[in-house]
Formats: sequence, structure tokens, C-alpha cells
Amino acid sequence: SSGINAEYGGTIGMLVPFTSREDIDFFQHLEMHMRNEAPPLCGRDHLSYRSSYIPVKATIDGDLCEQYNSLDPAKRKAIADELDRSPSEVSKKLEDMRTTYAF
Repeated sequence: SSGINAEYGGTIGMLVPFTSREDIDFFQHLEMHMRNEAPPLCGRDHLSYRSSYIPVKATIDGDLCEQYNSLDPAKRKAIADELDRSPSEVSKKLEDMRTTYAF
């Protein structure tokens, strides 16, 4: 089961529970690497931005993880190596998560 939310700015979001510990670890580590490789445009720390009203706990930022495919190939390869996967495996995992729950 998942939850869908709409925000004031017109954004539609979705909360999806993970079904395996492996997926949780994978996406937590991907998010951690993406925080370092894709800094926010406004220069503010990603975690402080996400926690500006309520501290973030047990939540992974899917929008941030989705930016993986926008990185240049060298950065994608470096992140994939840290995750012990190939860049195509990381992209496939993101695509599977998106298509399984969002469509």
C-alpha cells in the first residue's frame, strides 16, 4: 500500500514502503551519494532544507535519487562503483521503483 499527497505548489508526491532491507540500504546509500554529487541550487544543505519544518526520519528523497540519471557518466560510474553495481543496474533499479509504484 502507498500514500499519495498533493502540495500547495501543485506537486504530487507518493510515499511508498520498501519491501526489503536490501532496497532500503541501496536507496539510502544512493541518496547519500546524490547529496554530495548534486548540491541544491540555492546552496543550502539538503538535509537542513528537507528538515526545515519537521525532522526527516525514515524517508528517502526519490526526487534526489532520480537525479542520478542526469549526472555525467563519470559521476554515475563512481557512485555505482561505491554501491557495488554497474551504472545500468542503478538506473534499472530506479526505473523499477518508479514504474512499479508510480504508474
